[in-house]
Amino acid sequence: MRRRYSFHLDENGHSVTVNVRSGTVITETELLVDGKECAFHRVHGHGVYPLLLSGQLAEEPPTPLAIRLERTGASEHPLACTLELAGAHHPMPERTAR
Repeated sequence: MRRRYSFHLDENGHSVTVNVRSGTVITETELLVDGKECAFHRVHGHGVYPLLLSGQLAEEPPTPLAIRLERTGASEHPLACTLELAGAHHPMPERTAR
């Protein structure tokens, strides 16, 4: 059975979204910044965590960011996502996956 998770945060006028599609064969994770894919990770199996993805905000100069996904151990919300931007850590709330 395939599970989907989605995390989203609006920060400094930018939209950051992380989508995870997890199955028994393949797990795919994508990072979207302002609606554009800037990182993608595919692995066979349920995924390996913690997982780090990096990207940047389209500014002058570009601002780097990182996403950290971790297992929580909880059955209701098994993943937690954190945005690392300008030295600060921002928890990203889970939303209903589309």
